[in-house]
Amino acid sequence: MSDEILSRLAAILAERRQADPEKSYVAKLYARGLDAILKKVGEEATEVVLAAKDGEKSKIVYETADLWFHTLVMLNYCDLDHEAVLAELARRFGVSGLEEKASRQGQ
Repeated sequence: MSDEILSRLAAILAERRQADPEKSYVAKLYARGLDAILKKVGEEATEVVLAAKDGEKSKIVYETADLWFHTLVMLNYCDLDHEAVLAELARRFGVSGLEEKASRQGQ
């Protein structure tokens, strides 16, 4: 079910790239460009951190949904989607987090 939700959302986000910015929040973000999208992702990440500090589970879920949504907007803007992220997560299965981090030290 979760993959279906992400796939449906990805399709909607792709459609919104052609939408009128006066009629669509996502189209307005796309029209403003990558910097505006990244600013929104940063704002949402901060809100997740603050919600987690407060410890209210429903607020954590709500803010995380906002963060995921805006991250998906950013991925779509960059011609990527959730499948690329899921593939990267799948690649990391069976790899120690310490080993994976060490492999990135030279990058």
